[in-house]
Amino acid sequence: MATIETTAAEPAPTPIKSAAGRPPLEIDRLFEALVRLSGSDLHLKVGQPPFMRVKGALQPLKAPRIDDEQMRKLCLPMLDERQRKILENDGGCDFAHTCVVDGVRWRFRVNLLYQQGALGMVARRVNNTIPDFKGLFLPPSIEKLCQLDQGMVLLAGVTGSGKSTTIGSMLNYVNQNYRKHILTLEDPIEFVFTEDKCLINQREIGTDVKNFEIGMKHAVREDPDIILVGELRDVETFKTAIHAAETGHLVFGTIHAASAPSCITRILDLFPQEEHAAIRSAIAFNMKGIVAQKLLKSIRPGVSRVPVVEIMFFDVLVRKYVLEGQDHLLADHIKKSALDGMQDFTISLKSLIDQGLIDRQDALDIAPNREALMMALKGIGVI
Repeated sequence: MATIETTAAEPAPTPIKSAAGRPPLEIDRLFEALVRLSGSDLHLKVGQPPFMRVKGALQPLKAPRIDDEQMRKLCLPMLDERQRKILENDGGCDFAHTCVVDGVRWRFRVNLLYQQGALGMVARRVNNTIPDFKGLFLPPSIEKLCQLDQGMVLLAGVTGSGKSTTIGSMLNYVNQNYRKHILTLEDPIEFVFTEDKCLINQREIGTDVKNFEIGMKHAVREDPDIILVGELRDVETFKTAIHAAETGHLVFGTIHAASAPSCITRILDLFPQEEHAAIRSAIAFNMKGIVAQKLLKSIRPGVSRVPVVEIMFFDVLVRKYVLEGQDHLLADHIKKSALDGMQDFTISLKSLIDQGLIDRQDALDIAPNREALMMALKGIGVI
């Protein structure tokens, strides 16, 4: 495995300015190196040198291995008293960290964890600017989901698939085009929005409000047009979010699922069997669209990675299939509904190849249906 050369482990040539008025921390030098190398993630593990993910590949720095004492000296100063208690009680905690590099304030989404009794850290760099749909190479039809007045919109994908960036881009589209009140409940806050036409309140769980349930209880009294609820990870989160959609709000959320159709099963798995019929009904009549995505390395100079995107709008047939438990018919319906703005991963991969953004072989390697993509590249079976 190649190593990245960096001076991160050495004294910085000039002092790093503090963030939020605090003195710089030792770990800020690693965050500075991540920014300078245009990396996306920083990994720290006892017994290993620091690792950084650059252009999608995880690589070690040319730096000494971190021992247990040094790990605690690096990581623990980032925490306040509340976060230290969460770390000790839960074995892990999430929070946002900021530092200033060359006069620019950068934010990082940090997770501290214990593994085999030792402290470790994974941090994701959050972009300072929120790219628009064109800059992210997202399909134009995604705008339809930003123009809704109520209902639920889900962003699906595995960890690191770009869900947060896409949802940030969608909310910023609303911010640039409509006069609405956007309320976010995040753990932690990632993108910090600059208000344009919208009034935007961003609440961080644990800092601004005790927990998600209390935050949502407050939300319905705070006159939001749009609510970002973050990840739908349990029964209460989903029930609260779907209730907000039912009462006239547009609710955005994320979920861990591999494709748009599989989101239905993923949600149902949260509930006991006897509740599935009611949940199917709630999904069918309140869900407006699901966007599933993966990230793939780009071959275009200046573009690191691009999203491969599947879009399913809840039209009459999708609602019918969901209500009747015919989820196996959803994928075929998406494929046949390209003229209505839907698309499956095959259509998305072909589009990215045609635009010269991704390598043909890379696309075939990750294609859910390799044969369908090969036929589409030959002009067969594409509407």
